[in-house]
Amino acid sequence: MAGFVDRVFLISGGARGLGSAQARDLVAAGAQVVIADLLLDQGHALAAELGAACVFQPLDVTSEAQWAQAVAVAEAIGPLRGLVNNAGVYTPVPLLDTDTAQFERHTRVNQLGTFLGMRAVVPAFERSGGGAIVNMSSTVGLRSAPNAIGYTASKWAVRGMTKAAALELAARNIRVNSVHPGPIDTDMLGVRSAEDNLRRVRQVPMQRMGTKEEIAKLVLFLLSDDSLYMTGSELAIDGGAAL
Repeated sequence: MAGFVDRVFLISGGARGLGSAQARDLVAAGAQVVIADLLLDQGHALAAELGAACVFQPLDVTSEAQWAQAVAVAEAIGPLRGLVNNAGVYTPVPLLDTDTAQFERHTRVNQLGTFLGMRAVVPAFERSGGGAIVNMSSTVGLRSAPNAIGYTASKWAVRGMTKAAALELAARNIRVNSVHPGPIDTDMLGVRSAEDNLRRVRQVPMQRMGTKEEIAKLVLFLLSDDSLYMTGSELAIDGGAAL
């Protein structure tokens, strides 16, 4: 894939899971990467592993000031050309047991964090001649799931915001697309029981979980020059789970 060498990419939630796989693939493709996360130890360790092409920057995605700092760190390295809004939270709770704080946490991290990230990078993208934003939604952002009303609401919001931003930013040479993973083998599986995870896999037509490496390949395609005519798209990568 083309369009990575000497360009800078910012990944929120980049210290582990999906974000860490994206960071590894971007560095391997010749990019400079800023991984931004609240997981300080894991973020510093990944940056050390990936070497000079990777920098770790602490980031609370609900903070406008910290987004501004992350973008400044990225631009100090070179032209910022891509953002992956990867940070997110998921706590499975039935509707009647979901309190306001739990619902708002999903909204603030998953929805507000995505909005703030998009808004923060636009001026930097304009200075560099354009860019690509990949927003991480979920198959739950295409349909729904039980015991996940806060998460579902936030991921549908990410899907809608992606389309709204794509319409507004196309004239600025900025593309915005969303990725909708199904069950993926990451640390986030730990919030559910092993029995529940097995039940979810049985509901996937391909009868397996996806891997973070598979998600990373799709994300890199959307960041690359090979997808220059794509914006506002929603790409399910879920083994058929959303069918």
